[in-house]
Amino acid sequence: MKPRAGDLGLVFEGIPGDLNAITDVMGVEVGHCTLIEGEHVRTGVTAILPHGLARGFDAVPAAWFSFNGNGEMTGTAWLDETGSLAGPIMLTNTHSVGIVRDTVIEWANQKGWLEAWSLPVVAETYDGFLNDINGFHVKPEHAVTALENASDGTVLEGNVGGGTGMIVSKFKGGIGSSSRKLEHNIFEPEFSDFTLGVLVQANYGIREDLTILGVPVGKHIPDLMPLEPQIKDGSIIVVIATDAPLLPHQLKRLAKRAGMGLARTGSSAYNSSGDLFIAFSTAAPEKTGKLDLWKSLPEASLDPLFRAVTRATEEAIVNALVAAETMIGFNGRTVHALPHDRLLEILKTYNRI
Repeated sequence: MKPRAGDLGLVFEGIPGDLNAITDVMGVEVGHCTLIEGEHVRTGVTAILPHGLARGFDAVPAAWFSFNGNGEMTGTAWLDETGSLAGPIMLTNTHSVGIVRDTVIEWANQKGWLEAWSLPVVAETYDGFLNDINGFHVKPEHAVTALENASDGTVLEGNVGGGTGMIVSKFKGGIGSSSRKLEHNIFEPEFSDFTLGVLVQANYGIREDLTILGVPVGKHIPDLMPLEPQIKDGSIIVVIATDAPLLPHQLKRLAKRAGMGLARTGSSAYNSSGDLFIAFSTAAPEKTGKLDLWKSLPEASLDPLFRAVTRATEEAIVNALVAAETMIGFNGRTVHALPHDRLLEILKTYNRI
């Protein structure tokens, strides 16, 4: 397994779940298809299934939020209208959104899950610095592989799936995940048994902004830069799952807080960054005759969830950086991994570890 932030001795606030990943939320499954071929193909697809393969198109309450809109997430108009997500959340590169979206519909139809129509959620970040993005290398079978490989175990991180060719602050980035168990609340103990998980596809930021555990790490590592400038400073997709019973408007409030975790890593959501967040709840309604009765937490009890999503987003991003490995890609371009030894030296200087 690739190392994670915790393996290096980095300690973030909050109590993680057993896997410290989005799959700590019961039922959530994650799958990847990673494409590394020849000198120019560095891309892939990641699938997040709220109820896993067994219940692939069962709807869940959901909401999304655009922190900065230079990006794409399909299906969001209907998501806003209904507050409901049916099917997986797919992540890929900017120019492969269409084929992944169409493949999800065909896949669902073959499974017998498609009643009449579908508006899948597919989000993207740009991997054109390391990947021949206009070669359109993602094919339908790659999206199906990501879906069929989904599992509820350890989440692979770094140069995998949709994160294969991604970059963070001009270090190698990619997929990262983390989770938090809600801290015990002596005033409302019944709200203390929930889990929240986050998965990111991280591809954003400039070097001088990079911050880890409050330390300006990027300013201390001005070298190991790509020889050619990036076309754009990228984007990030944040997927948030929880088993807490929340209504769509509450999930939108939760999604917004991912921006707080992003800011902890130094991001200012620059003009060319597409920072798009989506949150869903796996809590089930109660069946009463022909009615689905949805329970929800009171607004005043959401603070522990807000805290959890902020902390889990921050750690998921750092996990992506720590797991990622140096990559040589399109036209011989090289993006270096964040050097663990130098990171630890810097953090020790600031008494963070």
